[in-house]
Amino acid sequence: MQTQPEFLTLRQHLEGVIVGQSHLLDRLMIALLTGGHILLESPPGLAKTTAVKALAGGVHARFQRVQFTPDLMPADITGSDVFDPRTSDFRFMEGPLFNEIILADEINRAPPKVQSALLEAMEEHQVTIGGRSHPLPDLFIVMATQNPLEQSGTYPLPEAQLDRFLLHVVVDYPGEEDELRILERDRQMHFGVDAEAADTRLSPVTVLTARREVAEVHIEDSLKRYVVSIVNATRNLGDWLPDWHDAVRLGASPRATLATVRAASAHAYLQGRDYVIPDDVIDVAPDVLRHRILPSFSARAKELGSDELISGILGAIPVP
Repeated sequence: MQTQPEFLTLRQHLEGVIVGQSHLLDRLMIALLTGGHILLESPPGLAKTTAVKALAGGVHARFQRVQFTPDLMPADITGSDVFDPRTSDFRFMEGPLFNEIILADEINRAPPKVQSALLEAMEEHQVTIGGRSHPLPDLFIVMATQNPLEQSGTYPLPEAQLDRFLLHVVVDYPGEEDELRILERDRQMHFGVDAEAADTRLSPVTVLTARREVAEVHIEDSLKRYVVSIVNATRNLGDWLPDWHDAVRLGASPRATLATVRAASAHAYLQGRDYVIPDDVIDVAPDVLRHRILPSFSARAKELGSDELISGILGAIPVP
C-alpha cells in the first residue's frame, strides 16, 4: 500500500508553513487519517493554531475557529432553535460545530457546561437541540489547544472528555536552528515573500477514502496482544514495575486500546506500509496514553508524571 500522493503533498505544504515541529505535523496527519480528535498543549507562540489552520487549508475543508472564553454559552457553539416570525415556527440555526475541522482554541478557558456540549459531538458526531438530533459532517474533527501554564480563569477538562481525544500532543520549543529559520521566514514575509498557497487537491472525499484504507492496514495478533498488554499495564502497573505498584490512580480504558491500533495503523499508512510494526505502536503510545492515566499522589511526590510512567511501561513489556 502506498500513501496517496495528495497526503504527501499536504505534508510538504505543512512543512512549508510550520518550521520544525515534525512530531506535531505527524500527529495532525494521523488525526486526519483516523477521524480522531486531537488536543495540543504548549505555552503560547508555538504555532498550534497556525498548524491547524494550515491543515484545514490543505484539505480544502470547511474550517471554523472558536475562541473559548469564560462567558461562552453552549448554544454559541452548537447552535439553537430560533423563532421565525414569518412562519410562526422555530427553525434550527447551526453553530460553528457544523463545520468539518473545528479549532477549539484554549478549550480549558470555557466553563464545564460548554465543554460538556462538545461531548456528544465528539463521540456521536451529532448535536441534539430541543429533542432533535442534527448530524455533523462526515469529516468532523475537533482540534483543541490549551495552555498548561495559566491557572486563573481556566477549567481543567474532565477525564470523560479527555478520553474522547485520540491524541494528546505536547508541543515543545523549537531548536536554535529552527528558530533562526522562523526568524528568517518572518522577515521574508515583511518583504512580501509569503508561503506558497496550498495546492493539494485534497478533498474531504479523498480523506474519507484514505480513512477506509487505514482501517484495512494489517496488524498481527502478536501486536494486538502487545497493545492490550501496554494498556492493561496502566491498570496493573505493579505486575510489571513492582516499585511503582501505587503510581497510577486511574488507568486507561479499552478506548485507549482501540485508539492505539488506529493511530499505529495511520502511522504505518503514512510510511507507505499496509501493515503495522512494533515501532508504530511504540511511536504513538505516549500521545494516546498521556491524557488517559492519572498519576497518584505518591507518583507526583516522586516527580513521576504520565510520560515517565508510559516510558517505564514501554521499557518493561517485551516487544514481539
